[in-house]
Amino acid sequence: MMRRSLSGPSAKPLLFVAALFPFAWLFWGALTQNLGPNPAEALIRSTGDWTLRFLCLVLAVTPLRVLTATPALARLRRMLGLFVYFYAMVHMLCYAWLDMEFVLGDIARDIVKRPFILVGFLALLLLTALAATSFNRAIRLLGARRWQWLHRAVYLVAGLAVLHFFWMRTGKNDFAEVALYGAILAVLLGWRVVRAWRMRRADMGGHTAA
Repeated sequence: MMRRSLSGPSAKPLLFVAALFPFAWLFWGALTQNLGPNPAEALIRSTGDWTLRFLCLVLAVTPLRVLTATPALARLRRMLGLFVYFYAMVHMLCYAWLDMEFVLGDIARDIVKRPFILVGFLALLLLTALAATSFNRAIRLLGARRWQWLHRAVYLVAGLAVLHFFWMRTGKNDFAEVALYGAILAVLLGWRVVRAWRMRRADMGGHTAA
């Protein structure tokens, strides 16, 4: 049943609607003034949280696909990746608008001055490169091998995102959520390392036997 639903024509539209729901909820909360006493902070923080959540979902696709033997999951990875970029851009725009009032000079100085803003900006630049090359034409232009190497930068994005979150929370001395996201990403990346090591051992064993 699960495999049939993932391979059906409704899977992507349903995912699209579900992925937009957090944005719609925040937008409605802003319109109705239901985001608490500090709506600017609520918007900036919530969009950052959703960026991390979708990043975790993107990195969970391959382990789930392999462990459940559900190849159709791979069809959803590109859309999830684009939603990572979407929420990261909304996060950046909320910061630039609500914190900095779109004063570009102040934004540039803030990026240089505050390390957690700098690493967040670097993560956004990498995500921009990944989003811009996430289409089939980019794969043909770059070649499959170069495209794969470029898109492995998502692992660096994950590290920068957690570091951004950690430094942001340093002032408040509140690291519970940082530890949770860090643990989830460590498991997802660790699974890849173990799988790559096992595949390499298997290849070496095959060559030795030959």
